[in-house]
Amino acid sequence: MARAGKQLTHLGAQGQARMVDVSAKAVTEREAIAAGSVVMQRATLDIVRKGDAQKGDVLGTARIAGIMAAKRTHELIPLCHPLPIAKIEVDLAPNAKLPGIDVRARVKVTGKTGVEMEALTAVSVACLTIYDMVKAIDRGMRIENIRLIEKSGGRSGHFRAKE
Repeated sequence: MARAGKQLTHLGAQGQARMVDVSAKAVTEREAIAAGSVVMQRATLDIVRKGDAQKGDVLGTARIAGIMAAKRTHELIPLCHPLPIAKIEVDLAPNAKLPGIDVRARVKVTGKTGVEMEALTAVSVACLTIYDMVKAIDRGMRIENIRLIEKSGGRSGHFRAKE
């Protein structure tokens, strides 16, 4: 939901793309949590849980991919600032109800800009890695519901998504 009266910060007066100047912002502790899911056939989930995927440890590989992606967000998303990230956690949990894998990332920094994009990138790449590692047995998997769950720090303050 858009916030009334807000301007897009990455656009100049004539609509040209620009990187936001954060030099005057205060250095604060900032944190973001993002989540998403990979929905798959129950048999595929069983293979992932048992560690029997032909390409190897799906969850371990996806965790590392998510961490690496968060660190490189500024290289992937135009106009993102490179950040000295202090902490990245990527958690992957098999979910029999989906069936599939729930992915959650928490990213933390002490800096002048937030880490929402880093958390969202970590989740996105972890989900893509899961898909890549088991697509040979389940091409119908769906990556769903990637979203920001919570963010704190900075001038805009605290945000928590409604469930």
